[in-house]
Amino acid sequence: MPDAISAGEALELLDRPDAAFDIGSSSTPLVVIDLRRVSRSLRQHNRDRRLIAAAGRGPWITCGLVDHASLNDAPDVALGLDLLLACDGVHPEVVTVTDLALATDEVATAVSESPIAAVAVAQLLRRSHDMSVHDALTAESVTYGLLQTSEHFTRWLEARRSATHSAAGHEASEPAAVLTELTGSHLTIALNRPDRANALNVEMRDALAEALALVATDMAIDGATLHGYGTTFSAGGDLNEFGTTPSPATGHYVRSIRSLPSALHAVADRVRVLVHGTCVGAGIELPAFAHSVIAHPDTSFRLPEVGFGLIPGAGGTVSLPRRCGRHRTAWLAITGREIDASTALQWGLVDRIDASAAAR
Repeated sequence: MPDAISAGEALELLDRPDAAFDIGSSSTPLVVIDLRRVSRSLRQHNRDRRLIAAAGRGPWITCGLVDHASLNDAPDVALGLDLLLACDGVHPEVVTVTDLALATDEVATAVSESPIAAVAVAQLLRRSHDMSVHDALTAESVTYGLLQTSEHFTRWLEARRSATHSAAGHEASEPAAVLTELTGSHLTIALNRPDRANALNVEMRDALAEALALVATDMAIDGATLHGYGTTFSAGGDLNEFGTTPSPATGHYVRSIRSLPSALHAVADRVRVLVHGTCVGAGIELPAFAHSVIAHPDTSFRLPEVGFGLIPGAGGTVSLPRRCGRHRTAWLAITGREIDASTALQWGLVDRIDASAAAR
């Protein structure tokens, strides 16, 4: 695992002409920088600005170890890195851990297992948090499509198909994937694939898009509530449909013309989302666009896509940074670590915890 280096050493490493090749081609393109030892010399001759620029331009992930003093002494340097770890809650962008060495090892292991996707999500988050939602979603979709051609995703997909081959066969028709009910001026939208943990398939995507379009166009609808039937709000994208799009280019085109993130963002101030169970991938990426997300106390959240060789592809690199910051989003995406409802509330990923957001 990579050793932590000082800010001065990081500047010398990252500012070298051959840094992109040397670090980017390594098995673990991760640079861990201990900002708890920031020296006064770093702020001389614009060396701090040079470090910020160097950290943000290369094919690597920069992980900062911080504390109160370092965030006070060099806040711009810290926030210019990709993710930040500390042993106490020192800043809204920082991930609080109990052991910095163990946390750093966890990040390094995750990066080494999926380096291309990990670097891709870090590079995307550096840029997209300053873009408009529309432009950021486009950048996410293009990056997602490119990674669908990667060796890592291809291997993952082949392994999954082999593992599920014996279970393949004709499936009985399912009930409507999304149910809607208009009560007065309020529309209730329910994800209705409880036997499949409300996994988002094409049918559900199209029906949910139609329901959100109704909210957008019918001014007689004052608001809408989105929830899911069964034990979980949504387990994310339906893995059975991964890799079934004719080509990554076609997939990007479809995401552009049938964009659930855009549709939800357009009516965000009129939609509340009730989440429960294990919300995976799209199961939190989409709700995070709404202005009101209410979680059951037992809810948990996870972004597993980097482990497949991909990045979050349902708007997560856009919605989550606007709620909990790009550094925490990077940590969630790269490590795939699960967080509970109380952590999500502390981070701003959800707005309230309420037992009424229970399974239905």
